Amino acid sequence: MKNHPEVRKTALVLPGGGARGAFQVGVLKAIAEILPPGAVSPFQVLSGTSAGAVNSVVLASKARRFHVAVAELETVWSNFRSEQVFRTDSWTMLKSSLHWLTAIVLGGYLVGVPRSLLDNSPLVELLSRNIRFPRIQVSIEKGYLHAVAVTAASYGSARSITFFQAEPDRKTWARTRRRGISTEIHLDHLMASIAVPMIFPPVCIRGEYFGDGAMRQATPLSPAIHLGADRILVVGVRDETADPPGSPECPAAFPSFLQIAGYMLDTLFLDGLYSDLERMTRINQLIDSIDPDQRGGVSALMRPIDTMIVVPSRDLREMALEYRKAMPRPVRALLRGIGGRGRSEGRLLSYLLFEQSYTRELIRLGYNDAMKVREQLLAFVTGKDVPRLFAPDWVQRDLGSL
Repeated sequence: MKNHPEVRKTALVLPGGGARGAFQVGVLKAIAEILPPGAVSPFQVLSGTSAGAVNSVVLASKARRFHVAVAELETVWSNFRSEQVFRTDSWTMLKSSLHWLTAIVLGGYLVGVPRSLLDNSPLVELLSRNIRFPRIQVSIEKGYLHAVAVTAASYGSARSITFFQAEPDRKTWARTRRRGISTEIHLDHLMASIAVPMIFPPVCIRGEYFGDGAMRQATPLSPAIHLGADRILVVGVRDETADPPGSPECPAAFPSFLQIAGYMLDTLFLDGLYSDLERMTRINQLIDSIDPDQRGGVSALMRPIDTMIVVPSRDLREMALEYRKAMPRPVRALLRGIGGRGRSEGRLLSYLLFEQSYTRELIRLGYNDAMKVREQLLAFVTGKDVPRLFAPDWVQRDLGSL
């Protein structure tokens, strides 16, 4: 017997964000607190990318005990150290710097082309110790979970590939530049999804190399919809409001490599989400404008999707700058060497600062931001009637013109 009703499926979508993924754990902690003790996961569909993929798979492996899953996530994230994610010793940092410099000067001869800036082998060990992948299938067979999806980007086919593990009736899909492939999720899928380009090395799966799933994910809400979701909770990792434009009287400084790298990560992890939300809002309006009895053809196959979005109320770049000294000295030296000092380093730091002082603050922020909308959040995850879109004011304003 299924533990979740088939009529309405709630999905949790967790985008990527590196160390910012700690904010998602804070939101999950609030959800666990407002649910009854011993509750199963309120999410029948889980879809994650990069760090969000890790959080999603942990939840999937313990869907029967949602509180336990969230508590384990909080334990890991609140005690993070950079050395658990990538090697931070002085020799490794020096060797990486010299390798890149020599490869550039010699054109890759003698030393070969570097595979990545950082060595994330410690993260492989951490995830292999803490995630029991076979339990995902147990959660599905027992009816506590309908599907879990992990998205990665193929360097060979230039497609966004969503690897999903689901009930037998869920079919694969193929669209322009994106596919859904049914498989058993394992460690390689996670490492591929979090393989940030240039920073972490690509991962080979079945003879094909993959990198961070956010690279090609123009439609981050799509996997959850393909897997049957009727409503989607999105836990973002950035307030999407743009920085104020500069002025001719005070021209901006030339952007450093560090600033450009942080900007690229912002683009990878976050820009597709808002565009996808805008498209879905238009589709919802189209469906809602047609009387249910009059729907036919393509419109009869479409369904409206309720969406709720929770994003940080603070600028995580500024928070990262407050804790920059927590990062190991060799890593700080490497980052200064490629980008200098100053406020511009906050964006990249906010993704790479896997230190407990920073991640604990993000967990606290996520918890407090979720509790501010406690009533709406509880109604959403328990299947009650909710508005078609519940989002921060700036999102409501931007989409109001649609």
